[in-house]
Amino acid sequence: MLVTMASVFNAFWRAAAYCLHPRLIVLSLLPVLVAGGAAFGLAYFFWDAAVDIVRLAIDGFVLLAPVTGWLNEISGGAFRSLIGPLVVVALSVPVLLISAMLLVSAFMGSVIVDLVARRRFPDLERRRGGSWWGSLAGSLGYTLLAVLLLLISIPFWLIPPLVLVLPPLIWGWLSFKVMSYDALAEHASREERQQLMREHRWPLLAIGLITGYLGAAPSLVWATGAMMLPMMPLLMPVFVWLYTLVFAFACAWFTHYCLAALARLRHDRLPEIVPPAVPVVTTTPPPRLDTNLPFPPA
Repeated sequence: MLVTMASVFNAFWRAAAYCLHPRLIVLSLLPVLVAGGAAFGLAYFFWDAAVDIVRLAIDGFVLLAPVTGWLNEISGGAFRSLIGPLVVVALSVPVLLISAMLLVSAFMGSVIVDLVARRRFPDLERRRGGSWWGSLAGSLGYTLLAVLLLLISIPFWLIPPLVLVLPPLIWGWLSFKVMSYDALAEHASREERQQLMREHRWPLLAIGLITGYLGAAPSLVWATGAMMLPMMPLLMPVFVWLYTLVFAFACAWFTHYCLAALARLRHDRLPEIVPPAVPVVTTTPPPRLDTNLPFPPA
């Protein structure tokens, strides 16, 4: 257990240092150009319309009318002006998170794995037990399942403790499934990957859970800052870049941990080398001459 925790923290600090690598910083701008540009365009053209639709939907929901009316009254009308943007932001966050993670997996995953392998594990054999198509299929499948779990869990978000647990837990599980595969696809065989993900399930899930909370941090910043809501169309690319950095760090964290675990697994499987036995050579000493004889021996 102590060895596992030490490996997790060791991979954490190494991943944090790798995020300062100039190549990764430049690559982190690619998802911003794709997802950030799309988010800015959608927010710029459809932000006001989306907020109005949410407000009309809340006002038209009969069961919530007494509660929303009371909250709007005690807040001096501020509740109605804030609830629409907050709901739009809350619905946009999962889309941005999923987009950032998939783009990091597509644009940066192989680069991070190659960088870590060349600098830390140059002698680790590449057995290529995974493929790019397998990564894509797994990412899409697990992402759809995570979105379904998020939709099912939405009613439980009204319970204060669960809203802080369920979404990061789902994001952590998704990161664990997607990034563990990407970290091991090039170097591990299929059997090795399955064994490592089975034996290291809980440490990898813990890394994913911490990543989920790190990914939720930018969302909490903009969701709690009422002054930032009118500027949200302009800030969308900035938050996409923050999500990208979080998932790039997570990718490096998973890669360091998984490749180190793979190296230990192969080292433990090496047969014990027993040095060959050295043959014992016995020599017969020459006969001892008796010097007291009256004549030399024939």
